[in-house]
Amino acid sequence: MSNVIQTLRERGLLRDVTDPTLEELAGRGPIAVYVGFDPTADSLHIGNMVGIMVLKHFQLAGHRAIALAGGGTGMIGDPSGKSTERNLLTPEQLAVNLAGIKSDLSRFLDFGGANAALLLNNADWLAGYGFIDFLRDVGKHFRMGDMLAKDSVRTRLDSESGMSFTEFSYMLLQAYDFKHLFEKQGCVLQSGGSDQWGNITAGIELIRRTLGKQAFGMTTPLLVDAAGNKMGKSAGGAIWLNGERRSPYEFYQFWIQREDSMVESYLKMMTLLPLEKIAATMVEHAADASRRVAQRALAHAVTAMVHGAAEADKARDASEALFGGRLEKQSDAELRGLFQDVPSVEIPRADLDAGLAMVDLVTRAGLAESKKEAKRLLSQGGVYLNNSDVPVGEDDRVVTAGHLASDTMLILRAGKKKYCLVGFV
Repeated sequence: MSNVIQTLRERGLLRDVTDPTLEELAGRGPIAVYVGFDPTADSLHIGNMVGIMVLKHFQLAGHRAIALAGGGTGMIGDPSGKSTERNLLTPEQLAVNLAGIKSDLSRFLDFGGANAALLLNNADWLAGYGFIDFLRDVGKHFRMGDMLAKDSVRTRLDSESGMSFTEFSYMLLQAYDFKHLFEKQGCVLQSGGSDQWGNITAGIELIRRTLGKQAFGMTTPLLVDAAGNKMGKSAGGAIWLNGERRSPYEFYQFWIQREDSMVESYLKMMTLLPLEKIAATMVEHAADASRRVAQRALAHAVTAMVHGAAEADKARDASEALFGGRLEKQSDAELRGLFQDVPSVEIPRADLDAGLAMVDLVTRAGLAESKKEAKRLLSQGGVYLNNSDVPVGEDDRVVTAGHLASDTMLILRAGKKKYCLVGFV
């Protein structure tokens, strides 16, 4: 067996383990590991990718990967790392979210073949568990002092909103998940973000007290930006894995804009690129950081993993077209494909054939709110045609068919990033 624990450590995906003998255990033969995913939305997000990559590395090393969708615990919501109680989901919304999570996970993990990953829903064993039985079987093994000492509980109790009994009981449910998987699936390891340490150790204790057996836990770093802010769905501007929520082009752009100080860490954590390749990329990047070699490698690798190689290629081509040279001799289909995520407008072809004033075009394209603003942009050299790096001049103040980048379209840009695809119909 390849040393998966060492691999995770080298790639920055390992923070803490409950017992150092885990590395020896994982090196002797296949073990089963699980990561839980909270179904609070119909898509996973980039924060979840850390846990997914852990499962991916375990599966590639020959171990058994179990993805646990919290259909049962999702009815309550994990209070870890939260300052307020979550809104409770309806069964109907939960079903939609679970379907979305399954679709997302299937793009990373192999759920077929000899070493198939397993996708389970804890509602299958929690939903029918009677309250009295649960208290007798599980609750009696937990001491209030131990639970109150957990960081996730203590932080919430000290907050203005406090903590409900519903949230307080979440730890018991997750602990029981681990015990259930230990007994039914032979799962000896639970992995989660660093904010899950209390929940993970609660499960290990329950297994020890009820079964007299040893289980293991490990935590991963949270995905953060250069300022140390957690990147996830609740941190503002969520970067979803579902292409309908966040297009492949937007997803690609997010990664290509990452800071130089973080890009090596992201390459190690969020891609499967060999470490030697990453090291070589960083050397090339250091020679001329303005070329953003490392960011381009990161953006393409992560987008290919999430949306497929074809979509990653399209996003790369569109990005290079947007920030590259002048566009000429494109077909309508090619131009539309490159700029599929850019705002677009349609203008009657007769207006173009009659000679369309550039100030009118800028306004109708939505790049200026008024003709006065459009005139100011033009006079300041802030308008560009077909991605040229030369601003529109006096010679181009009337737009004709000769300005088209394809049979019926042209690209208009105001400033550095505000684009519009204009079609004449």
